[in-house]
Amino acid sequence: MTQMIPPLLADEAVRTTFEWGRIQSNADWIAPIIACMVILLFVRHMYRRDAVELRPVWRWLLTTLRTAAFLGLLVVYLQPHWRTERVEVRNSRAVVLVDASLSMGQADSATNDTQEQEKQENSRGPTARGASGVSPTRSQQIAAALAETDFLPELRKTHDVVVVPFAEDIKRDRMATLNKAAPLNEKESDSDANDPTKKDVQPPDWKNLLAPTGVETRLGQALRQTIQEYRGGTVSAIIVLSDGGQNAGIAPESAVEMAWEAKIPIFAVGLGSDRRPANVAVCDLAVPSRAYPGDRYTVTGYLQAHGLSRQTVTVQVLSRAAGRSDNKKSQDAGEVLETQQVTLGGDGEVLPVKFELTPKTTGRQTLCVRVAAPEGDKNPADNFREADIEIVDRKNHVLLIADGPMREYQFLRNQLFRDRYTTVDVWLQSGKEGMSQDAKKILDAFPATREAMSDYDCIVAFDPDWKRLKPAQVELLEKWVGEQGGGLIVEAGPVDACRGAGGWVQDPNLTAIRNLYPVEFLGRMAATENNMVSSREPWPLDFSREGQEADFLGLADTATASRTAWASFPGVYSYCPLRGPKPGATVYARFSDPQVAQNGQGPVYFAGQFYGAGSVFYMGSAEMWRLRAIDTTYFSQFYTKLIRHVSQGRLLRGSSRGVLLVGQDRYLLGNTVELRAQLTNVRLEPLAAPSVNVQIVQPGGASQTLALKPDPTRAGAYVGQFPALVEGTYNIELPVPESENERLTRRIQVRVPDLERENPCRNDAVLSMIAKNTGGKYYVGLGSAIAPHGTPPLVGELKDQTSTVILPVAPNPQQEEAWLRTAMIVLCSLLCLEWLIRRLLKLA
Repeated sequence: MTQMIPPLLADEAVRTTFEWGRIQSNADWIAPIIACMVILLFVRHMYRRDAVELRPVWRWLLTTLRTAAFLGLLVVYLQPHWRTERVEVRNSRAVVLVDASLSMGQADSATNDTQEQEKQENSRGPTARGASGVSPTRSQQIAAALAETDFLPELRKTHDVVVVPFAEDIKRDRMATLNKAAPLNEKESDSDANDPTKKDVQPPDWKNLLAPTGVETRLGQALRQTIQEYRGGTVSAIIVLSDGGQNAGIAPESAVEMAWEAKIPIFAVGLGSDRRPANVAVCDLAVPSRAYPGDRYTVTGYLQAHGLSRQTVTVQVLSRAAGRSDNKKSQDAGEVLETQQVTLGGDGEVLPVKFELTPKTTGRQTLCVRVAAPEGDKNPADNFREADIEIVDRKNHVLLIADGPMREYQFLRNQLFRDRYTTVDVWLQSGKEGMSQDAKKILDAFPATREAMSDYDCIVAFDPDWKRLKPAQVELLEKWVGEQGGGLIVEAGPVDACRGAGGWVQDPNLTAIRNLYPVEFLGRMAATENNMVSSREPWPLDFSREGQEADFLGLADTATASRTAWASFPGVYSYCPLRGPKPGATVYARFSDPQVAQNGQGPVYFAGQFYGAGSVFYMGSAEMWRLRAIDTTYFSQFYTKLIRHVSQGRLLRGSSRGVLLVGQDRYLLGNTVELRAQLTNVRLEPLAAPSVNVQIVQPGGASQTLALKPDPTRAGAYVGQFPALVEGTYNIELPVPESENERLTRRIQVRVPDLERENPCRNDAVLSMIAKNTGGKYYVGLGSAIAPHGTPPLVGELKDQTSTVILPVAPNPQQEEAWLRTAMIVLCSLLCLEWLIRRLLKLA
């Protein structure tokens, strides 16, 4: 929502002038006047002859009436009207472009800042450094400067101010408009006091509006968009507050040329340090969500060093029972499982360190990878990272359902059958009695009891014919997902999902099945056109931001490798036409053929949603087997991660009283974490409470309480969300209501995207180039541009571009009509009066 301070009324005046519509110059008077004089002379001559026997008074009266009528016609012909113009004063405008990318969340060490920044911190006192002595982030410095210094008040004395955050693009929903303030010596009248537009309002919450959430910095694109929007107006200058970390999008040089042509100078203020402090950090940690006693698994910690390259460090992996702990001390808690001596890579290089571990006991454990940093490390807080792993003694039980033995079904069946961690059953709906399938159990019907359904953790359904389920089985499936946390993967196909009339999609008895899907199918009226759409060539999947950041859709161990893998995938050929995603569902990918796009978006291909305690994932067709053509491991990686993701409600149940779910285990900094809990009371009935509280412990040890609100669509379900604004491990804990010590816990990892981590240093070269080539000026640090007291130096550089324009006021058609009506009445009255007098005098 745009934050706005109501404007003071700009100085404006309204002036009205009279003019003749047919007279554009003095020469235009000649013809009407000559014609009028000729007519009037003729009128006088006529009445001298016609009324020769009347007394002079009557002759002159009749002459006057006829003359007045002709003069009235002359006035109507000349089109008299009053032109109204509004003289409007347009205030000068200053646009403040604020970097809101994740690199602005960096806190720069004072020991490595330049002299200009240290002067800034010393001069600003509490604004720059908190009472705890911890250096503020770059974003916090900007927020404090806008809220606490005279920069904005001084700027508003001359200009309207528009504050625009940007990252991947302009954050229009977080823009703030502050209009020009009245002079300090202007006295407020009694009428102004009652004017709601002149009353003070709460200033914007700069900390939230400018919070760093963007995963890319597109400085050049943001400048171009701003110049295009404000060019031709009264913009005095664009003020850029950024670290200059351009890492995506068009180059700033193109925006510089556009600014020069538009005569808009750009003033840049560089934030952050021009060099990174010496530091080694565990920047990421990859731990499998599940492992089995006696089976080895791999833990990979990723080290990144700056200023300490090629030094040898000690890296350890520790283990302890999962549970709430103080993050500041948790790095020292636990048993050391393995130690390695590692030589750090080059400056900024990410070095993977792998540990092969064998679990001995079952239960949920917390693994910590810790590096003993060498002397000179400036930030010990990032020397460790934690993640949870579940050591289970039972296999993941998966049920495959397919109407026919399509390729996707066969490949996945074979993969799961060979997986020693998975037990797979199959229900091939078109199969015959006595057929052979690579599965532990071959079903001839859908499970009919709650006990039978409880054995399964996940169901993968390949274009199933849900009409084969009895009403009791439909209800059983719905409750298995919603109440028991079952995971459901559904894949559309041409046989059943797109059958059209007569298919299960149109069956009124299967509403509960359709409710499970995160998408809306086409309605009954479109049933004849509800066929599978196929293309002659493959189209790549167009991943949304949520899809790009979804760890469970990764085809490789790292995000970069996964993006590369998906980029090499040619794509799919078909999709099931839909009405669209359901409200609350998350779209992860779309079919990218532009010819079938609607409103700029392609048809939904990947989508997911929470359903009670469970999770449902939808696929537009069963074509992921095509991944095998690129790499045979991609197909197995895809389904292994996806099955684990949708099964989390079953695999991570910490209590018989409920389950706590998160959207995923790993998030990027700035993402919104979605929480969902499905709870019961002591009688195992759906919990009925106005809210339940979740305790969230951030990586730095700070704690916050989040109230989950009831989900109106399902009894006993509670939902909530919070932003992940700190990198590291979050501990989430929910005390089960009506219990003594029972708690549901989850742990998530929050990391900085690679683009924002690679080079978060201040880029003086880019920022100074932008300012120099547009007629602006470059300032290093807020202290050099924004003085804490008095007029900030930057404000004095901006020219007043206030302009006065004269705007015509549109004529009022009602007034025009009233004037013509009046003229006609007067003319008719004069002629009627003349005629009446002539009748009385017996001249007519």
